[in-house]
Amino acid sequence: MTAVTEKAKRIIEFLGLEPLTMEGGFYKETYRSDETIEAGHLPTRFKSKRAFATAIYYLLTPDTFSALHQLPSDEIFHFYLGDPVEMLQLFEDGTGKIIQLGNDIEKGQIPQVVVPKYTWQGTRLVSGGQFALLGTTVAPGFEFEDFITPDKEALLKKYPHYATMIDHLMKPH
Repeated sequence: MTAVTEKAKRIIEFLGLEPLTMEGGFYKETYRSDETIEAGHLPTRFKSKRAFATAIYYLLTPDTFSALHQLPSDEIFHFYLGDPVEMLQLFEDGTGKIIQLGNDIEKGQIPQVVVPKYTWQGTRLVSGGQFALLGTTVAPGFEFEDFITPDKEALLKKYPHYATMIDHLMKPH
C-alpha cells in the first residue's frame, strides 16, 4: 500500500477491506441475499443459481483502479466519501461516456450511477485524489465467474475516442 493515506488505511482496517486482485482496489462483501434463484429461472447468460442481490464496499487509492470489465447483471455504484472518481462506460453500440461520481452535485458529480449489463466499465480516482469509498449493488447477485475481461486491441478499435482512458484502465498482465 504505497500511496495509501492514513485515513484510507484506517477505513480499510475498520471495514475489513481486502485487495480485489482480479479488478484492483479493496473490497468487502456486505450483503448476500440468503434467497437464491435457480439457473433455470434466470436468463441463459447465467450458468448457475444466483442470490437475489449482493452488495460490497469498494475503495480506491491513488495506486489502484477498477480495471475494465463487464458483468451480465446491472450494477449500481454508490459514492460514500472521499475524492471523486471517473467512471468510463463503453456501450455495445460503440458509444461511451465518462461519469464523475462524488458529492459535489453542483459541479456535475453524481452520488449514484447504474452500469447496464454487458457495459464495459472501469473507474479511477480523479487526478490528485487520495481515496474514494464506494459501494456497489448487483442483482441478480454477483459471482466471480461473471467477471469478464476485455481484449484491449478490440476495445481500442471500437472506442478510439477513449483510447487514453482504456490504456489507463487495463489490468497489467
